[in-house]
Amino acid sequence: METKAKTKSKKSSMDFKINGNWENQAKELKKKYPQLNEADLKFETGKEMDLVHRLSKSLNKKSDEVINIIKKGQVE
Repeated sequence: METKAKTKSKKSSMDFKINGNWENQAKELKKKYPQLNEADLKFETGKEMDLVHRLSKSLNKKSDEVINIIKKGQVE
């Protein structure tokens, strides 16, 4: 059962895409988490997981937590 949960979690992470205006989202994240710097928030299309891993390390949070934080700030 635990393996299925891990597989589902990894799949949802792999499918993660940035929606909306990243510059605005990055500004809001910087306000909420002042320890983030420009390098942490740099985003290149198609490299969402690179961004997630940098933020995960800087915020000391798991990748899934970072994805949820980003998703909350996205406008569909």
